[in-house]
Amino acid sequence: MESSELFWDSSIEELEAGYKLLNDSFVCLACGKTFKKGFFFKSSNDLLMDAEKAVNEHISSCHGSAFNTLLELDRKYTGLSEQQQTLMRLFYKGMSDKEIARELSLSQSTVRNYRFRLKEKARQAKIFLVLHLMMERSVGKEDRIVDVHRNAAMIDERYAVTEAERNERVARFFGEDRKLARFPKREKDRVIVLREIAKVFKPGVKYSEEQTNENLRKFHDDYALLRRYLIEYGLIDRRPDGSCYWLVF
Repeated sequence: MESSELFWDSSIEELEAGYKLLNDSFVCLACGKTFKKGFFFKSSNDLLMDAEKAVNEHISSCHGSAFNTLLELDRKYTGLSEQQQTLMRLFYKGMSDKEIARELSLSQSTVRNYRFRLKEKARQAKIFLVLHLMMERSVGKEDRIVDVHRNAAMIDERYAVTEAERNERVARFFGEDRKLARFPKREKDRVIVLREIAKVFKPGVKYSEEQTNENLRKFHDDYALLRRYLIEYGLIDRRPDGSCYWLVF
């Protein structure tokens, strides 16, 4: 399962928790780090804890909270303005309308109006979500749109790809040995091919430059080209000095 599919296929309860159980491991939905059930992990104060407690501590110490992770997603996913993000963060802290009004130099009535609008937005989102789920059940699998990876630089028609289109392009561009027959020129085809190549990297694992090049050489001799496009399309990231690479979850 692609990292984007893992995130977008998560239930509301899993997104709220910040992790999900997958193949006997608890997976952090922010970065992909896994905690296998049945194993014990050291806490920040050197106490042993089970996998579920460990993933919760990881989320708290590395990401702040699941709320922060979701709120910091790009506006194209949340639909929230900067002002709405700021207010939601303060509401989440439990601050009163009076305290928030003082903090942001607003009137209390303005803060109340924002709270009301957010509640209306939540109601609309709830109804839309149910409608979309019902609609998706009637759509054939091959006609379903493939999920967009979270770090996509720009979401446009390049990402309007059905399951059938993806499968056809993968079969066209990759040989039986998984080597690329040629690197596609069309943007839409590049997105499909690069996402397929990115599957060679595991979530939460750091790769040296040598390991990264070796992974990419399996697909094409020009590994530098693949590496550059994977970074450009927001599928992998690296340290400024190029010493370490990782999958953008």
